Amino acid sequence: MRLTAAPPDWAQVEIAVPRSPGRLPGVSMAGFRHRAPAFVDIAMVAHPSVTLIFDLSEDEGIVYDANGRSEKGSAFVGLLPGEVHAAGTLGECLQVRLSPVMAARVFGASAELTGTVASFADVWGRGAERFEGRLRAAASWDERFAVVVEVLGRRLNASVDAEIAHIWQRTLASQGRLRVEGMADEVGWSRKRLWARFRSQLGITPKRAAQLVRFDHAAHLLAAGQATATVAAESGYVDQSHLHREVAAFAGTTPSAVAAAPWLAIDDVAWPVTPRK
Repeated sequence: MRLTAAPPDWAQVEIAVPRSPGRLPGVSMAGFRHRAPAFVDIAMVAHPSVTLIFDLSEDEGIVYDANGRSEKGSAFVGLLPGEVHAAGTLGECLQVRLSPVMAARVFGASAELTGTVASFADVWGRGAERFEGRLRAAASWDERFAVVVEVLGRRLNASVDAEIAHIWQRTLASQGRLRVEGMADEVGWSRKRLWARFRSQLGITPKRAAQLVRFDHAAHLLAAGQATATVAAESGYVDQSHLHREVAAFAGTTPSAVAAAPWLAIDDVAWPVTPRK
């Protein structure tokens, strides 16, 4: 585990990351601890992963919006949920990101989970309370990371086509700039078959996946302080208007607002290596 100093806006937060990232391919983790429990009001930006947020606070904890109602405690955030807003008193939390391929292996065919923001217990089902209890009882972040690897590893039941996993990795490597027709040719499938299999297993179409990965790349460039025009050109958008439309579609806001998103401000600290396979 490494405890890393956070950027200025997060000066009161300790960030912990595993010593050896990638112990379970497609899973990355970060722990957050406020030096003194503090009120937070944050919006998470859409990311090409399924996210588990374990609220380990001893006090009131965080409250988030899920299916039109307020939920408290640990949360499941599926692919393409749009903006996720959370507020409350936060002491400690553990965030786990699963690539769509890994999420499909853990939760099964994930089409019904795309766009979902829900209580972790509702999605995980039996054993959720015990899982969270072990995380709370762990004496260190290293132990918590080990618990996550162990529990997720035991739940890997569903399979994902090797072709689908390959296309996902290629989409990441190209930063979302591959053409669907070219991807289908790579694995020897028709465009129709690729579209159907990809969506049934990962809960998203290849085109939408590429758009999400491209948006994520652009969002990090914006957070790094690059001008909108430069980001649009480097990310493969036709023009600035195209970038504005994609940002609005994925985040419900503007490029300037995405650039200031608090979770993006600490992404390079919390996720120094992101094995999203």
